[in-house]
Amino acid sequence: MGVKCRTFVKDGDRVSGGTVVMMCEGDLRALMTCERTALNFLMRMSGIAEMTSEISARVHEKDPGLMIAGTRKTTPGFRYFEKKAVALGGGWPHRMGLWDMAMVKDNHIAACGGIDAVLARMKDVPKGIPVEIEVLDLEEGLKAAGSGAAIIMADHFPPEECRKLREAVRRIDPSIKIEASGNITADTAADYAGCADIVSIGALTHSPKATHFSMDIE
Repeated sequence: MGVKCRTFVKDGDRVSGGTVVMMCEGDLRALMTCERTALNFLMRMSGIAEMTSEISARVHEKDPGLMIAGTRKTTPGFRYFEKKAVALGGGWPHRMGLWDMAMVKDNHIAACGGIDAVLARMKDVPKGIPVEIEVLDLEEGLKAAGSGAAIIMADHFPPEECRKLREAVRRIDPSIKIEASGNITADTAADYAGCADIVSIGALTHSPKATHFSMDIE
């Protein structure tokens, strides 16, 4: 639209209310045309980063090593930006799609006829592609641990059950990470301190509260 923009902060910087983050110059019609789209983008991505940062700070008070992760519950067409916002907020973006990690979910297990059948087919995963397996109980978790999985997802495990799974898996292979997932919120994420290595929270990208920005004409 021919608008020239000059930024005064960098991605990931913390700013207080009233801070001027950008100066835009150009034709008035162009500025008014771009305003809402630009603000919507800025507000949503900043909201994701802010939410991730707040949850991470709360969790790290109890467990500095516990990672807060995003999920694939992103806005169609905006995954790259929303994942970047998670990273800027101090979180782990997790995988981008179906190509950088093989994830075995409950529907895959059901479709294959059980976890044993899934584990047998994991031999077909190309070398170098990490595998994450969702499990529903300790027994499935122990089977997954012996299969070469890099991450085991504890689906809807209470914190104490997640802790038991992690302790059992570490006796098999200490390098395997345990990811807690399933209806975990900003208020309950810290409950998994000392119980998991990763906590994934879909709300980071599917329902963040937008951070308020506005454009003022001078």
